[in-house]
Amino acid sequence: MSLAQLKELKTVITAKAVANPAHLCAELAAQFGVSRSTMGKWLRALIDEGWITRQGSRSHPVYKPSVLRQVNRSYDLAGLDEQTPWERDFAPCFELAPNVARLAHHAFTELLNNAVDHSGGTRVSISMRQNPTHLHLLIKDDGCGVFDRIQDAFHIASPQLALLELSKGKLTTQPEFHTGRGLFFTSRLFDVFDLYANQLTYQHNHWQRKEWLKANPLGSKGTAIFMSLALNSTRTLEDVFGAHSKGANDLSFSRTEVAMRLAHAASEALESRAQAKRIAHRLEAFDTVDLDFDGVDAIGQGFADELFRVFARQHPQVVLQPRNMNAQVAAMVAQVSEEPVGQAVQALG
Repeated sequence: MSLAQLKELKTVITAKAVANPAHLCAELAAQFGVSRSTMGKWLRALIDEGWITRQGSRSHPVYKPSVLRQVNRSYDLAGLDEQTPWERDFAPCFELAPNVARLAHHAFTELLNNAVDHSGGTRVSISMRQNPTHLHLLIKDDGCGVFDRIQDAFHIASPQLALLELSKGKLTTQPEFHTGRGLFFTSRLFDVFDLYANQLTYQHNHWQRKEWLKANPLGSKGTAIFMSLALNSTRTLEDVFGAHSKGANDLSFSRTEVAMRLAHAASEALESRAQAKRIAHRLEAFDTVDLDFDGVDAIGQGFADELFRVFARQHPQVVLQPRNMNAQVAAMVAQVSEEPVGQAVQALG
């Protein structure tokens, strides 16, 4: 068996074992154009690797997926609904804890719906893979790319600033059909979230609670999103929604996070009032805003004054909560916030 044949076999084995467990060997032998005895050898190799298990008698074997599982599918976007691929092609092939299955279902359908409604593309490819410790999900469309889409729709100066707006949440190009919650919450469901589009990469790392942007030299067309989640995760969908809501009895989207590093290029600092206004744009739509200064070494007086005094006074109902500030940044924030501004600015230690 060649490496190419083995790779191809692994991409279909999980779904085939679910769909035809009692006649798997014969079906695959016909598909690959080999004898049943040859396919039997190949299947034994996959059993040894952990892709399938074999039960039943020698003459009537029954195969089932094992700890390694993978399903790959490609669809035309025209007329596609996000639920059918999940319940027909993916969910039956994986055995996940209830909370993990619900997180995966939510992420899968949200991202596929975004590709259908927003990408402007024609095709979408989806791969979901399970190993002994993690679940991986990759969804890629051939559209215009999410950052260019947002940039054009809202007349934003650059893809990087488009990402800044998108990362705040409550931003959508189709407000009559969407609330703008989807990508914000989806990026927080799994342990790792990597979004590739328009020669940029946006990453959200759950265990360090960090977000960052970097160049993507591959520059492939469309939008590709990779997500990874530990199979033993105790996270629930309610945990994610609750962390950004008013309270246990009101799950409305009222709290957002802004990674301040997204507001400036690597060679720049957060100095100007214009930069502060970019960050403050649309923050009045939230009750609480966590401003994450991780990776920001210093800020200018004009920037700090515009955000923590001017905006705070104009919108006293919005609680700004800066965190991960070094001593220099904290001192500048304290300087412009010396006069009482109610509860609009709360510094976290």
